[in-house]
Amino acid sequence: FFQAEDGIRDVAVTGVQTCALPISIGIPVFAMTVLWARSTDAYRGYTGPEQFVVIPTGSSTSEIGRLLSEAGVVPDRLTFRFAAWWTGQGARLKAGEYRFNRAIAPVAVIDRLAKGDVFTVRVTFPEGLTLAEMATRYESAGLGQAVEFLKAAGDPAPIADLDPAARDLEGYLFPDTYSVPRSASAESLVRLMVAEFRRAFETARAAASGDTLSVRQLVTLASLVEKETASMNERPLVSAVYRNRLRFGMPMQADPTVVFALAKAGRYDGNIRKADLAMDSPYNTYKYPGLPPGPIAAPGAAALAAALAPAEVPYLYFVSRNDGTHVFARTLAEHSANVRRFQVEFFRARRATR
Repeated sequence: FFQAEDGIRDVAVTGVQTCALPISIGIPVFAMTVLWARSTDAYRGYTGPEQFVVIPTGSSTSEIGRLLSEAGVVPDRLTFRFAAWWTGQGARLKAGEYRFNRAIAPVAVIDRLAKGDVFTVRVTFPEGLTLAEMATRYESAGLGQAVEFLKAAGDPAPIADLDPAARDLEGYLFPDTYSVPRSASAESLVRLMVAEFRRAFETARAAASGDTLSVRQLVTLASLVEKETASMNERPLVSAVYRNRLRFGMPMQADPTVVFALAKAGRYDGNIRKADLAMDSPYNTYKYPGLPPGPIAAPGAAALAAALAPAEVPYLYFVSRNDGTHVFARTLAEHSANVRRFQVEFFRARRATR
């Protein structure tokens, strides 16, 4: 039918084998006209709202045409092969899963495959999530069951060189938006998130001076900073407070660690009560001195940077202003006055206006 264009033979490009289309110089003009028309006319041969087609690695042009034809994306294999020849992109078709949801011309199909416009699912993990919360988002994105994500995240092997004491990947899955194929396993996503954590951590460590804290301690400190404030300007200050408390042997007394302990015990209902501050958990920094035994959430890049480069301030205390920011203090007397103003009097005045 056709002679191979410029004598091109079958080659493997970007994981897909191209099959040279034999094109004859003597092909009737009428046949060329028909094939050209079929290649440029929008076509839809499937009945559902969308059609997914997986192009395996190593597929030839002919095999790709068969898959697309059987799926109703192109009218037939011959038209697809003609479109590949006509556009000159037959050697650039990429493997992957493609989604089609409207009528589309075969030449446009070729263009999408040449660009590698594969279908992916976007899943966002905000800063400060625990593994359990990430697992819920993983399932909500339609990528799989939450238990699959928790199982993958329960294996500390990917960060064993950084943190030999880790029992899971809490704190080591970098919060970000990820675009992955529908077929991506929980293990592959977790590996990608660990890789992103390593990149962010090494970037933060390269910008900071030497540190006596271990990687585990630094990530744990970063997780406290992440949970305590969303303010970019305050993160180095919060980090300094905890660093100063460590230096003076003071308890961290971080509420987020109590929340984490309660959640692990299945007892957190959205509130912390006075009795909870005495909960017997190694993560309860009101009861046990120093940092908790491990991260309590996934810190983002800013929190990691703050943990590694705290502000040079003498603060030992901070309390919420109830507007997303905090007021910091050097002494217990200053802190007590701030608590009275921003907590006791604030909530007393709010109750009085109800």
